[in-house]
Amino acid sequence: MNCIIIDDEEMARAIIAQMISNHNELKLAQEFSNAMQAIKYLNQNEVDLIFLDIHMPDFTGFDFIQTIKNPPKVILVTSDKNFAIEAFEYECIVDYLVKPITEERFQKAIQKANAAQFSSSSTKESKTVTEDNTNEFYVNIDRRLIKIEFNSVTVVEAKGDYIHIKTDTKNYIVHSTLKKIEDKLPKDLFLKVHRSFIINTKKIIDIEDNSVLIAKDVIPVSRANRPELMKRLNLL
Repeated sequence: MNCIIIDDEEMARAIIAQMISNHNELKLAQEFSNAMQAIKYLNQNEVDLIFLDIHMPDFTGFDFIQTIKNPPKVILVTSDKNFAIEAFEYECIVDYLVKPITEERFQKAIQKANAAQFSSSSTKESKTVTEDNTNEFYVNIDRRLIKIEFNSVTVVEAKGDYIHIKTDTKNYIVHSTLKKIEDKLPKDLFLKVHRSFIINTKKIIDIEDNSVLIAKDVIPVSRANRPELMKRLNLL
């Protein structure tokens, strides 16, 4: 696997590079002291695995993941234990290493990365080490992972820095982005119809002009997204 290291600490990069050199299945392609350099590199080169620090000047590791499209597998490397739960929200993250890193712990992380890479190659789509064909997804609410079934979701709405997930029986408020939630949802069931709304197309009760009725909610449909909605509903 081609790897890159992104860490603003030179010593940390040197330690990870040494550990990588002990594994024949890994090839260190490049290392970076800041995320912007890495983004430019990824735009022109294919990478299988990123060793990514969370705390970097002006740009966190999570910011970096959200910035790049279709991120490769990521192993987070950090001195902070407090972000482990948040890391579960990102499908590309396969492990979470806390500095100082032991060789034994590094070996386990590589095994997880290998398993995730094999899964991706077999299915020809991005997956984490967890199965992607389940009927539910997880969100982080008050440092707890809450399971939500896909079929129960009616509407997902963005409100500032928070996402409102409405289901048949309960509503959830998640500190996240609409893009991160959208990536968790199956494309054949959900559709983004507006910059602030994703809907479960199976829950549509009525369509009128530029809006749809789902349960008791009237959801706006943007002009740009209306053709895709009509196509999805076989109305074109």
